[in-house]
Amino acid sequence: MQKKFHDLFPIPKPIIGMVHLRALQGTPAYGGSVKEIIAGAMREARLLKRAGIDALLLENMHDVPYLKREVGPEISSLMAVVGYEIKKGTSLPCGIQILAGANKAALAVSRAAGLDFIRAEGFVYAHVADEGWMDGCAGELLRYRKMIDAENVLVFTDIKKKHSAHAVTADLGIVETAKTAAYFRSDGIILTGAATGEEADLDEIVRVKKNCELPLLIGSGVALENVAHYLELGDALIVGSYFKKKGLWSNEMDESVVKTFMEKVRTLRRD
Repeated sequence: MQKKFHDLFPIPKPIIGMVHLRALQGTPAYGGSVKEIIAGAMREARLLKRAGIDALLLENMHDVPYLKREVGPEISSLMAVVGYEIKKGTSLPCGIQILAGANKAALAVSRAAGLDFIRAEGFVYAHVADEGWMDGCAGELLRYRKMIDAENVLVFTDIKKKHSAHAVTADLGIVETAKTAAYFRSDGIILTGAATGEEADLDEIVRVKKNCELPLLIGSGVALENVAHYLELGDALIVGSYFKKKGLWSNEMDESVVKTFMEKVRTLRRD
């Protein structure tokens, strides 16, 4: 598992920048122009690369309210087009998440567009998400990956995911959940805070890192003020909200913030 991770990310402690696609076709906030969606995503991707980002992660964050597990072909087809264009235009490691929990669709898009990884929700154990009850999908998902010959696409998995209730698994700690994800052949563990932009718990990170050999990605709450701590503990950091104006995920990206952040990261890597 570690070898696959390091083959994908030759730079140690990579920073993965989020590209939040504008609302896609058929969703309530869709603005009526596919060309603008593609152009906007390309602008963000190029900005992030220009600022020194190591990898990209595409997400349909503006598609609220989200569907549970299944999205239509109007979503997956457009995400495949955007993913292909961004991968071709940046040559960076690039992944995708399709909300909410549409992990099979994300694998199919990755296979078609030549992407490198997916961020998967609900991989092990059930939980109650905003969209309702979500079962674990590891067995079905990895069989599907095998079936479509996409085993080069890594599956990074959220555990005790943000925006979710985990009362039904309250007797299972974060370490046991991570161990199960490893046993079920996850390629990496993602830890987050309770909601978008909220900091991941440092104690949980330390305990998971100590007891699980999978790569550990920090999936929310990373900022200039705490990046040193997270960079020391995690194997990769996923940054979205902090790079936006006023730190709000739905705002436009602030290139000066990204550049300052990456300058600090490069300094920390040299130390």
